[in-house]
Amino acid sequence: MRLASLLASAIVLVGLAGCAARPPASDPEALEEFRANNDPIEPFNRAMYSVNDVLDTVALRPAAQAYRFVLPQPVRTGVRNALGNLRAPNILMNDVLQGEVDRGARTAARFLINSTLGIGGLIDVAEWQFGIPGHSEDFGQTLAVWGVGEGPYLFLPVLGPSNPRDLFGFGVDVVASPWFWFGQGSVVEALRWAHTGIALIDAREGVLDALDELNRGSLDPYSTLRSAYRQRRNAEIQGTGFVAPDAARGTGFGVGTGVPVPPRNPSAP
Repeated sequence: MRLASLLASAIVLVGLAGCAARPPASDPEALEEFRANNDPIEPFNRAMYSVNDVLDTVALRPAAQAYRFVLPQPVRTGVRNALGNLRAPNILMNDVLQGEVDRGARTAARFLINSTLGIGGLIDVAEWQFGIPGHSEDFGQTLAVWGVGEGPYLFLPVLGPSNPRDLFGFGVDVVASPWFWFGQGSVVEALRWAHTGIALIDAREGVLDALDELNRGSLDPYSTLRSAYRQRRNAEIQGTGFVAPDAARGTGFGVGTGVPVPPRNPSAP
């Protein structure tokens, strides 16, 4: 925890040192663009994007390509289903915290069905046989529903695009997960690290084609990804059912994304 605090403090200090210059009021068009991008520490974020690009080129992308080559699509789908099923307790927690009781009941039903009939979640029996589709929810979205602002845009190596609210929410989801507290010893710790590694590779494989296309077709992949991520995140929070390109995924890898987000109940608090 002490190391994490020091790292967070270092990120804040470096970020403040790399703030982008705010356009003068005499240039309203540039000022409006600056506000719309919500990226006041863009130099720092671009530096982190470059670091991530190196890590991705050297390790993450080759690992995702090998994962795709070795495992056929049905097996990869089963792994993704299982990862999503492991997140069900977190999704249920956030459904309830957002006042979405009916949606929470569906999440609980999915977890019970898929954990038993679905062989630990490898097969999505809940949707296949019972017509109960899945969805993803996290504490960053819960904070947004409660009225907490996103704060400035952030880009962090490996985690990707985010913001202070969602980054904090990601940490809360990790600690709030029952699997974080389940068991102890070297075997359990090894399983946790294995889960993290598989989730990371699965998430990278899921955006393999999308990111390749973005890097090939965009003159400025950083700004394109920033825009796509913010659109996707706003749609997830508002529950419109709109899903931006897969490349726009950010923190919360291994969440079993790729399913439509059901519209929210407008009467819920």
